[in-house]
Amino acid sequence: MPFFYALSLQEKDLSFILHIETSTKNCSVSIAKSGELISLKEINNGAYSHSEMLHPLIKEALLESKLTIKEIEAIAVGKGPGSYTGLRIGISAAKGLCFANDIPLISINSLEILAHSTTIDKGYIIPMIDARRMEVYSAIYDESYTLIRETKADIIDEHSFCDKLQNHTVYFLGDGAEKCKETIVHKNAVFIKNAFPSAKEMTQLSYDKYKENKTEDIAYFEPFYLKNFVATQEKKKI
Repeated sequence: MPFFYALSLQEKDLSFILHIETSTKNCSVSIAKSGELISLKEINNGAYSHSEMLHPLIKEALLESKLTIKEIEAIAVGKGPGSYTGLRIGISAAKGLCFANDIPLISINSLEILAHSTTIDKGYIIPMIDARRMEVYSAIYDESYTLIRETKADIIDEHSFCDKLQNHTVYFLGDGAEKCKETIVHKNAVFIKNAFPSAKEMTQLSYDKYKENKTEDIAYFEPFYLKNFVATQEKKKI
């Protein structure tokens, strides 16, 4: 990033940032002013409707905020892991808006976004995004949201996270956690219902990165899939 451009970011007192999160079935858009939420638009109808809903939600958020896209100074996007299709739609939209309006792109791990949807006094937060079958994308954070274990694809069984559960209360959340209730059975396991990565939780995270000029190279930035996409072919009928 050129020096004069980085300096201009630091000199701004007020910063309007548009946020996009599409890593799960929750299609979520928000706008914040200097880290403070001023508009939130999201829909979670149990299906991946991002291709139809994302741009209308962006327009609604701008209208509610009484802003135009020209007044947005950065776009933040949930980079994954998560749904291949959802991430492609969200990140393509974010990159397109950044290119068209010559503004920086900020990326945030979708599990970090999910972790910030809950607050605990002590213990661990384990956000989980469904990765099909008994596999989840997960990471581990402490009560202050410090990353304890990096993002991984975990196959869940009765021994999963037993080292953390033995002496600490562990809070599991996300659509990946829903399917683990019957497998992870422990007195210290707490499952938080109806939690999804949301643009609501991105506002301060993105503003912190914006102030530090932690932006992406728009031309080369790609979703954080974690696993390679494997397409399955339909079996031929005999």
